[in-house]
Amino acid sequence: LDFPQFADDLDGIVARAGAAGVGLMVTISTRIRRFDQVLGVAGRFANVYCSVGTHPHNAHEELDIPVEEIVRLSQQPKVVSIGEAGLDYHYQHSTPRAQAEGFRNHIAAARITGLPLEIHTRDADADTIAILEDEHAKGAFPALLHCFTGGRDLAMRAVDLGLYVSFSGVVSFKKSYEL
Repeated sequence: LDFPQFADDLDGIVARAGAAGVGLMVTISTRIRRFDQVLGVAGRFANVYCSVGTHPHNAHEELDIPVEEIVRLSQQPKVVSIGEAGLDYHYQHSTPRAQAEGFRNHIAAARITGLPLEIHTRDADADTIAILEDEHAKGAFPALLHCFTGGRDLAMRAVDLGLYVSFSGVVSFKKSYEL
């Protein structure tokens, strides 16, 4: 897991979430090469599901993973979505080119499987919209702007394509007035 400090308290986290009224949870994949860990967490709990994908920060590490592999892994019964994938230009951990290639591969997997794509986009609105519109023209796919820092234009363009928009924890950040 990308947050090993939580690994020792998974039982407690799931129990506290249940006590707070959370019925179902999805643990998000950020690296396909670590998918077995994410699937393992989902497998431990009846009410926890998972995604399969590569976060844009890690896109450069997994460009050799073909769409067919994402599709194959997504066939596990606990997998409910593809991603978290997209574009994140804020920290530049991966090049924009690597992120775009990974994003398009994940879109293709979502289109093939019919599973929703969980999109992460930060400081990349124009490129995100361009890729979404280009890929949508090739065939519709289900998706959710899962975590984004863009404004109304990005959200409305996504809705126009039939995608969903999430109000993630980003809206609680002190400097997220525009969101």
